[in-house]
Parts: sequence; structure tokens; C-alpha cells
Amino acid sequence: MKTLTQAYAEFDLNQLIQQQLNGHDQRINAFEECCGRYVGHDKVALIWEGKNGEQQSYTFDQLAEYSGKLAHYFKSIHLQAGDCIAGLLPRTPELLITILATWRIGAIYQPLFTAFESKAIEHRLETAKTKLVVTNTDQQSKLENLNISQILTVKNIDDDQNQEDFWSVIHTFDADCPIEYHSFDDDFLMMFTSGTTGLAKSVPVPLKAILAFKGYMTHAVDLRDEDSFWNLADPGWAYGLYYGITGPLSLGHGILMDEQAFSVDRAIELMKKYQVNNLTGSPTAFRMFYGFKEKFDDSVKQHLRVVSSAGEPLTPEVIHWFKHDLNVYIYDQYGQTELGMVIGNHHALEHVIKIGSAGFAIPGHRFVVLDENHQELGEGGIGVLAIDCDASPLLWFKGYGGNNRKSFVGKYYITGDTVQLNEHGSIDFVGCADDVITTSGYRVGPFDVESTLLECEEVLESAVIGKPDLARTEIVKAFIVLKSQYQATEQLKEKLQMYVRGRLSKHAYPKEIEFVDALPKTVSGKIQRGILKQREVERMQPLCTS
Repeated sequence: MKTLTQAYAEFDLNQLIQQQLNGHDQRINAFEECCGRYVGHDKVALIWEGKNGEQQSYTFDQLAEYSGKLAHYFKSIHLQAGDCIAGLLPRTPELLITILATWRIGAIYQPLFTAFESKAIEHRLETAKTKLVVTNTDQQSKLENLNISQILTVKNIDDDQNQEDFWSVIHTFDADCPIEYHSFDDDFLMMFTSGTTGLAKSVPVPLKAILAFKGYMTHAVDLRDEDSFWNLADPGWAYGLYYGITGPLSLGHGILMDEQAFSVDRAIELMKKYQVNNLTGSPTAFRMFYGFKEKFDDSVKQHLRVVSSAGEPLTPEVIHWFKHDLNVYIYDQYGQTELGMVIGNHHALEHVIKIGSAGFAIPGHRFVVLDENHQELGEGGIGVLAIDCDASPLLWFKGYGGNNRKSFVGKYYITGDTVQLNEHGSIDFVGCADDVITTSGYRVGPFDVESTLLECEEVLESAVIGKPDLARTEIVKAFIVLKSQYQATEQLKEKLQMYVRGRLSKHAYPKEIEFVDALPKTVSGKIQRGILKQREVERMQPLCTS
């Protein structure tokens, strides 16, 4: 196995362009890279599992044909290179065909997560000046009363067939639609990311990102030709679109799309059916696996080779369970919508693995830890994680909306996440900048407390915040979801407090615990500590004004 040090030394952007792309930095097309170049090899590109039990596979040749027909339709209604085309669709073949057809004409694909309602959709469409939305009957009502130029709908069999629909369009046009080529700097995806304030900001993704996506899939995920690969993330979000569709297809690797809602039982069913050996997803999914670990038997673990996790740090007990019960390594990896995945523990490269660490830079990137004056810190330093733009040839983010560079300071992109540079030169995650708790002069990372609570057999999920306190600045408060067989009692609350006090530290244990039925989460599954903290502030306001 190649070492990480060797991969850094051998990195050469120009050589990668020549070796890994069908095009080059001044003549590239995302459809060509993710589909066209693999036509004629009789390779399966998509395995689709439908919500009603359907199962169908598509080759690269079939996807090229269907996307060519749809691309011809796009041109017939005067869509052109640079226009935004949105997909408000579940995980279906029509979604992938729409993406490829958009790329084929040099247009920009915009994902719309199907859990969005009208307000979120309207903001994204207006900001991106979207020209067409491809949707289905179930989602179409969300678009009523919105100012949308054109809509194409995937209709059900019993719908009114007098109106134009997705498949009637495809069968009307021929497949020979020319490909529009662009440069590395031209955009092919239009993403959005939410911050702590304001509306979601647009993140244009240029074609250069395809090369960066390949690097993550190759080094960190260790995707091999023979792998049965499944990314659990929804393609309505960055990780699912970047690394569940674009990344693997750009390597000529088939993907699995399941239209059914995620559940542990459903995941196990498909992992067994397709003998999945390379699995990626979010910590939320893997925590759910752990919460129902008794469901996993030998027929699952005998196939798994590597597992990758992105979105939040994994808890130690989940890592331990994967290794000792499922006999597979699960590795933490780090990224953002604005960056893609830029840090990780690499399955394909040999390096020191520290449990709980986010890992090392993906080759082609350099990270640093900065103090409050934006000076680089050494080993042990706690500060904000940043990317050194000058030393990161695969960095592709240009700014929000293409030119809003408020997250850049000098040569650095500032992530906003608080980390510590450990003794190995890798990154230990402390928390988002707004999440770190200051209590009686101590800084407490909520993740440490959460992961310690999850070691207790009664706890299914936990979220920890700093609750404002006049004497201590903040106190540590935990919100806990119990497993169904346990009851919330004062005795259990005290037991959990004493466990953290003895296992972690006297200043970091939760002085308050509140048992809840569920934790607020983003649609991509991340716990929203900010909402919990805001609730606490609002609860305290009457006390402060009385």
C-alpha cells in the first residue's frame, strides 16, 4: 500500500489531468467524464431499487441514449450552456438522466432535496435564476404559485397524459445531441449551504471539482473496480451528489440508488442483496446501525471491506463496534459543501490512524490551524481550521454566488470549525465555532460529552450545548434520546451525570440533562445544536426580565 507521504510527494496536477480526465482544463464536459467516455463497454452505471419493489439496471450506453434525447428537448425549448436546470426528484433513474442531460448541453445542474417545501425551493430557484425544474407528480404541488419559467414532470400512469411529460419527451427526440465543452473554471453544479445567519447561500461548483472528487474516491474511499459500492446519502445534498453520483461515475463505477426511505432494516436488506463491500454515509446512519446492532449478522459483515463516514465525527463506541463486531474499519472524513471532502483517514493510503481524528489532507490540499490573528499554530494548537489556497491545487471554491469571498482571509479559506492539531499532524475536531462551550474558564467540546454519553447502554442519541449562566458563563447541558426499553427517571439522570464526570472530567459533565423524544436535525441528518441553544435562551428571557 502506498503511504500518504508518497502520495503527497507524487502529486502533480498536470499529470492527473492527463491521466484521469478524458478532456483537459480548457476542454471538459461533465457528461463526457461521467458517462460518455464509458459508452461501448457494456458496463452497468445504475442499479435502481424503486419504492414499490421495482428493480432495474441501466448501462452507461442506455443513460447516454436517454440523456441525449432529453438534452435535445432542453435545446428545443431554448435552454443553453450556463443555464440552471433543477431536479426536484427522488432517487430515481429520471433524476440521473436529468443530471446527465443538463451536463451534456453545458448547463448547470441544481439539486432540490425532496424534503424542501415551497419557501426553501423558491429562494434557491430565484437566487440561481433557474430556467427549468424537472419534478414528478408527488412533488409538483410545491411549485404552484412560484415564478418558474418551465416545468417538466415525470407523470404517473393514471395522470393526465395529454400534457407533456418526461418520458413522452424522451421518446420524441433522437439521442444524437452534441456535447458542449467548457473550461475548469466553468460551473456544472449549483449548490446551496446554510449558515448560522441569513438565507442559504449559493455555491457554484466548477468543472475542476471533478478531479478533486476523483481524489477523494480514490484515496479516502478506496473505490476499486470490483467493489459493490453504496453511498447512503441523498443526491439532493452535497455528499450524495458529489460522491454518490459524480465521483463514482467519473471513475466508471456503477452506483446504487434506493428510492425507499432510509431505515436500518432496509439498509441491511440491500447490503445483503448486493453484497456491499464499500459503504459510505453519515454518522447519523451509522449511529442508527449501532443502536440496532443486534440486527447485523455474519451475512452482512462477511462482505464489508471499508466504510467511510462524513458530516460529523464518529463516536468511539461506533468505531469500536464496526471493527470488533463487523470486522471492518470505519474512517472519519471531513469536508464542506464549499470544499468537497478535503481531509480524511484514507483507506487506500498508509498513515497513522488516531481514533476520533478527522485525519490528513486529501492529496492536492493543505490545511492549517489558525489562531484569532490568523497565524498558523503548531502541534497542540486549538484554533479555526483553514485551507491554504496557495498550496491546494485541487481547491475549487471561488466564493458564494461566485464572487462573495467573505470566508477568505488572505490566502486562507476559513471553515469556521474549531480543531486541534494533534501530535501526528492530523486534525482532532473540537466543534463548530458557535458550539464550543466555555464554562468556568474551561473550553468544552460538545462532541466529547456526547460521545461519552453514548457509551451508556440507555442512550440512543445525545446533543450537548452551553446553556448561558451568570456565574459560569455557560453550563453544560445535555439533551438525550433514550432507547425504547428505558424510562426517563431522576435516578437515570444522576447515573449519566456521574458516568461522564468519572469518565471525562469534573468540569465537562452535564450539570443539566433533559430527556427528549427526538433531536432537531438538518435534512441531511446533522444535529442542530443551535436550535437547542436558542430554545434555552428563549426559556430564560422571562426570568431575566422579571
